[in-house]
Amino acid sequence: MTPVDYRLVLFDFDGTLADSFTWFTYVVNDAADRFGFRRVAPQDIDMLRGKGAREVVAHLGVPFWKMPAIASYMRARKASDVAAIGLFDGTAGMLRQVREAGRTLAIVSSNSEANVRAILGPDTAALVHYYGCGVSVFGKAAQFKKALRHTGISAAQTLAVGDEIRDIDAARTAGIAFGAVAWGYTLPEALQAQRPQFIFHTMNDITTALTPPR
Repeated sequence: MTPVDYRLVLFDFDGTLADSFTWFTYVVNDAADRFGFRRVAPQDIDMLRGKGAREVVAHLGVPFWKMPAIASYMRARKASDVAAIGLFDGTAGMLRQVREAGRTLAIVSSNSEANVRAILGPDTAALVHYYGCGVSVFGKAAQFKKALRHTGISAAQTLAVGDEIRDIDAARTAGIAFGAVAWGYTLPEALQAQRPQFIFHTMNDITTALTPPR
């Protein structure tokens, strides 16, 4: 894979850098009971992983007006369980190599900045130039644009990296190229159907795409 000269890389967090899917499948039914939407049955998980966020919300019967409260609840639960959530193998090394190659790193996530920093650890967190956290489920495009303004880097020189169809939609709205990771919340074939610029199957694929050969 030939390295591409993107100056800014906008990473999603959960499912992209942090291995939180098992935690999510455990906690989501607590949220369902608390907020009155449909519980996720084990046999439905793969079906839901093939859908976009709006389809998932519709399937679970989540009222849009409840979504901010649900997001706040999930962030609070994650803060209490933060020690149980780790980074995917190779995440810290990938971020360091991409940063050392001269890329500016940002994280845009619905998770809180405090949770993100805690899971990254201080050394890895210090590699990240910009944190756009606490984003609403469908609010990433605006946060992508805010990151561009903050860094002064153009959309044409920016790559977003994530694991959900809503991340791809947000990148397109912001005029940003997208790299989909194959190990996250959404099934890789569902991501591939959206025709992102890249499909990354390993952390090393990201490193190879964004760092010059040694």
